[in-house]
Amino acid sequence: MGRILVLGGARSGKSRFAQLNAEKAAKTTGQTPVMIVTAQAFDDEMRDRIQQHQNDRADRWQTIEAPMALAESLRHLSRDSIVVVDCLTLWLTNRMLAEHDLAEAVSELVDAVSLCKAARLWLVSNEIGWSLVPENPLGRRFRDEAGRLHQQLAAVCDDTYLIAAGMKLKLEPF
Repeated sequence: MGRILVLGGARSGKSRFAQLNAEKAAKTTGQTPVMIVTAQAFDDEMRDRIQQHQNDRADRWQTIEAPMALAESLRHLSRDSIVVVDCLTLWLTNRMLAEHDLAEAVSELVDAVSLCKAARLWLVSNEIGWSLVPENPLGRRFRDEAGRLHQQLAAVCDDTYLIAAGMKLKLEPF
């Protein structure tokens, strides 16, 4: 069993890294790969992105849509699941825009990850704290909430990777 947090910037290769590793593990073990997606298609550009990700996975993946109920989805996974969650920052966006209690939602998610029964779990998220300070309060809050979420998840995951330019770097706690 393993819980792996995969962080990186936009188009860094983080989703591809998680997906390729999940496919490799599934082929080795004969287990079915499961993709838990959090995106919602509110415009044509996002619909195109979602379609591209679906095309990349083809039919060999089971897909679970969980734009809000991510913790609940993780609790229902079986021990023979090889799982990728893509992505946590979209889940966080969904929860913030719905004005949910983030502290409670994050706590539930961290607990669900800690107790996840999947054989392997990759959590993909955007590292957004390395750029300009957002110009508005909502943007600054989102950046801060994402940073706190990543720290809490890294603490309960077995491994954390940073992906940049299609290259991986294993992170170690200090």
